Amino acid sequence: MTTESPRWFKSSYSDNGGDCVEAAMDLVAARGVVPVRDSKNVSGPALHVATGSFVAFVAGVKAGEFGSV
Repeated sequence: MTTESPRWFKSSYSDNGGDCVEAAMDLVAARGVVPVRDSKNVSGPALHVATGSFVAFVAGVKAGEFGSV
């Protein structure tokens, strides 16, 4: 029996005092989802976003579709 544990990471651009989102890309192949959580609440809930939706979101961020932050 194997146990899947997410390996969380923050973007290398996350230098804003801790208000970050973490993602775990290691479950994409096994489950087809990208878990996402609040870095300030690591024991809290995680959203499981479908891989295609996560890819579209990241592409939108890169394209500036959500304005500047």
